Formats: sequence, structure tokens, C-alpha cells
Amino acid sequence: MSEPHTAPPATSDHTTQAADIIVDPAFIVDGDNDAIDSESTLSSTASLSSSIYNYRKVHGRTFQNFKDVDHWAPNDDAHNDALDLHHHMTLLLHDDKLHVAPIENPKRVLDVGTGTGIWAIDFADQYPSAQVIGTDLSPTQPAWTPPNCKFELEDATLEWTFPDNSFDFVHISYLLGCIEDWQSLYEQVYRCLKPGGWFEHTDFTIRIGTDDNSIPDDSPYPTWNKFFEDAGKKRGRTFNVVDGNQQADWMKTAGFATSSIRVTKYKLPIGEWPADKRWKAVGAYNLAGSLQGLEGYGIYLGTEVLGWNLDDLKVLFARMRKDMTNKSIHAHYPAATAYAQKPVESHGTN
Repeated sequence: MSEPHTAPPATSDHTTQAADIIVDPAFIVDGDNDAIDSESTLSSTASLSSSIYNYRKVHGRTFQNFKDVDHWAPNDDAHNDALDLHHHMTLLLHDDKLHVAPIENPKRVLDVGTGTGIWAIDFADQYPSAQVIGTDLSPTQPAWTPPNCKFELEDATLEWTFPDNSFDFVHISYLLGCIEDWQSLYEQVYRCLKPGGWFEHTDFTIRIGTDDNSIPDDSPYPTWNKFFEDAGKKRGRTFNVVDGNQQADWMKTAGFATSSIRVTKYKLPIGEWPADKRWKAVGAYNLAGSLQGLEGYGIYLGTEVLGWNLDDLKVLFARMRKDMTNKSIHAHYPAATAYAQKPVESHGTN
């Protein structure tokens, strides 16, 4: 795949900063018809029991009901479709690779917060000799899976029940707003990895911006950014996961080999405005997934956490859809992928 037109600078701590994305000059605003048609864009381990399926309902959306855990995102089909669209977006982001960490012949693999299970299933297909476990708060994964893939109910924020030195590879993606203590999570990953095992974490921060000042003054984007900032503070679970050097710092503190830590920062475009084909495709799937998941992202946090009136929230959703599909706005938000290796001679946690 082609690379971004502007080479990102590398820093001394093995962090590759996000590259600027060049706007496609052919992506022209057509007078009054400057909005994309959103309909065309959208083409601790436990045994399963019946109570798990007694989902919480908030304004017509369903949410997990595992051990009364307060989770902000829905688990219904509409939201799961958004998760699968963002999974494909991530594949494009990673040059059609399920991982960027340099793993070789993994035997035991853990996918934390597996969601629909699509990554775990694809990984099990790609590595048929590996045993893949996907954990999540909701049993929404398909019943038919590869024989080397299984799913378990697990609250990643509690102490894990997996033994020390269990896995060759641990994978996490998009748990923003879900984790109260990221450092503790990274330390659990470290404990459960075998010496020499690898950890990879991809995530983003909800802070929509632009490089060319194309976001108008009356845009809902600043309101949307503050919405998640306030919700994260109120719940004690931040939506700001990748802005600074958090991932690398958490890895170093947990005990991962400093020389192995790599962090690549991205600007995820919203829409097909980039000139580069790779970023145009990333932006297309990002837009589709974001439109599909928009209401699910905000419905619980808005009404149950921040006290918004439902009608006002619906107005915000409508304004967001309008700006997300506006061709004249070249918006993006920050994301990052970090990976690191547990020292080969390690015999436990730090």
C-alpha cells in the first residue's frame, strides 16, 4: 500500500509521530450538495448463564449485564456493525496486517475486549497452530468459530484469572473509556505474557481536529470533544489514551524491555478527503463506522452520565452527522499503535 505523502518524524524514544494528511484536490465541494449521503456511506473468567443475556436497555439500545459492570458502549447489532467497520479500518491502517508486533509462531494468544470476536477469529484462521482466547463483557461473538478459537467472559478491569507466563501474544484495541487504571492493566498483561512474549495496543482519543482550519466556528466537534472529556472525568475512565506518551510510559513501568517499545501515531481521517489512496480508504471506513456507531457512542454517556436531555442529544447527533459528511471539512482525530516485548529472561512482574 502507498504511504502518506508527508513522512512523519521519528523521535528518540522509538515513537513515530503522526504524519500530516494531504487533502485530495479532486474531492471538490459541489455547491449546496456538499454533504455525503450517509445512507450510501453505510453499504474475571466466568461460565455463561442466562442472566448474561438479560441486557440493560437505555433508550432502545442494549448494554451488557455482566456482574453489573458499568460499560458505556452498546452491545447490540447496530453497534457491533460499527465495531466490524472499525476493525476493517484498522486492517487498512496496519497495511492489511492483523498485528504489527514482530511475533513468530505464537502458541497461545489473548484478545482483551474482543467485541464481536472478528480479530480473534481472523487471527485463529491465519495462525491455525495457535490457541486464541477472546475475552469480553458480552457474549456477542458468533457460535461458529475456528476450532482453535474460543471466547470467555472476563472483566479486564479486575484481577485476571489467567496464570503467570500464559501467552505468547496479548492484543488490545479500542478500550478507551473502559479502563480506570491503565497502568494496572498493562501490568496484568505483562504478568500473563511468557518471557519473550509480545503485547500490542491500538487505541484513539476523541479529540477531533483539522490541519487546515476547515472546521467552522459553529461545528459541533468542540462540543463532542468536551462531551467525552467530561464523561471520562466523571466516570474516572479517560477517553484520552494516546495524546501523549502514555502507552510507552505504561509499558516501561510495567517492565517491558525499553529497547523493544515502538509507538506509531496516526491522524485518522473522517471521510474520503485524503489524496493518498490508503488514507482515503481508512477515512471511508472510519466515516462509515462512526456514522453507524454515533448514537451508540453518546446515548448512555449523554443521558445517564452527563444528564443531557434526550431531544438535545438527538440534535447533537444530527449536527455531528452533517459535519462528518461535509466534504469541505477535513477532520481527523489521534490514534496510536504501541507494542513491546516482555524480557526473555523475565520470571515475573516488575
